[in-house]
Amino acid sequence: MLIQPSRLLLIGAVVGALCLPAHMLGQDAAQSQPQCKDQQECDLYNAILQDNNPKTKLDKLQQWDKQYPDSAFKKVRRTLLITTYAAAGQPKEAVSVAKQSLADDPKDFNALYYTMFLTRQLYGTNQQPAVLDDGEKAAKALLGDLDTPPPGVAADKWATLRPALEVLAHVTLGFVGMQRKNWDGAEAELKKALQVKPNNSEVDYMLGFTLASKKENSAALFYYGRAASFDGEGGLTAQQRQGVQTEVQKMYLVYHGSADGFTDLLAAAKTQPNPPDGYHIPSKAELAKASAQAEAADAEKFAKEHPELALWKNIKTQLTGADGANYFQSGMKGAKIPTLRGKVVKLEPALRPKTLILALEDGTTPDATLKFEMPLPGKVEDGTELTFEGVPDSYTTAPFMVVFTVEKEDLHGWTGKNAPAPRRPAAKAAK
Repeated sequence: MLIQPSRLLLIGAVVGALCLPAHMLGQDAAQSQPQCKDQQECDLYNAILQDNNPKTKLDKLQQWDKQYPDSAFKKVRRTLLITTYAAAGQPKEAVSVAKQSLADDPKDFNALYYTMFLTRQLYGTNQQPAVLDDGEKAAKALLGDLDTPPPGVAADKWATLRPALEVLAHVTLGFVGMQRKNWDGAEAELKKALQVKPNNSEVDYMLGFTLASKKENSAALFYYGRAASFDGEGGLTAQQRQGVQTEVQKMYLVYHGSADGFTDLLAAAKTQPNPPDGYHIPSKAELAKASAQAEAADAEKFAKEHPELALWKNIKTQLTGADGANYFQSGMKGAKIPTLRGKVVKLEPALRPKTLILALEDGTTPDATLKFEMPLPGKVEDGTELTFEGVPDSYTTAPFMVVFTVEKEDLHGWTGKNAPAPRRPAAKAAK
């Protein structure tokens, strides 16, 4: 399983880009203009519109609400309260006013927009399911009416603003899915956001987290890598990218087992918004399995091509292991071993020997001693290759040596060169 990082939400990186200007969320120009109750209300209203300080603007709005609770500008005032509370960093109050607007008009664009827009911020301070419910409902309502420009927004202007709203709606739904651990739903919404705006590193990061939660680790690392490497419009700041890259590299090392291929991942993710079909980064477990399978295949091939040497290597591995003594006593001693092959290192004695010292593994290092009841005829040169079947009597591990008892007929390749000429019987004296 891929180790998931801390919940680096990165909201601040893109909120400004997604936020529609407050003045574009105005009233329907076709509606009849409301009238002030008196000059004092008109003066207060104008003062509010000219005030760019959220704190003092809120004071004026609250004064207006208190002095003129039934103002003809009530809907305008609610919109101004929503936007001003949002600007003042008071999402709870902004959404509370938005709910009042939605109670009167369920399709109030401003109220829906800010309910959706503030979902993540509000949930971060008040992790209540109702916050997610409200954000989901608002996002779906806005997506369902995307083809209709909001009141007061011209069609051509809406064409330029719509994509940002559509992305925000899908990102909000993706966020809601993530908090509910509905990973499939979150993935679907975040991918829809990338279809509208492919270069969006916040969404890449959220999608990486979502896919990691689904254990789709290769794709998760790709999207994390894109958040860490993409430096164009829609990307993170250099400092944020570096932080994400450090985080992703740690995940990559845990998952893959080494840094091999990490720079290739970053390079690929930087240039394309989605991983190619069939994209896969092998896990540490997959690499270990593949390596073990390759070793097993090599061992099988070696055993077919060099059966005697493969058998001897296996014997040596067993005898030099922690349970070597038990292996020898229970599985080797007194049992005839199939054919082994080695080269002569020494004869004892040098002529008509009863003991042969062979090198079975590398042809030069002695590791097998063959003992015969009767001497062998003549001698052979050092390096002569012999094969034999023998019964192990004893062994040592340092230096490694196995002593075999071998019957003469079980030794193959002995030529007995330089044997002394056979004695002829003495001639009988003539009578």
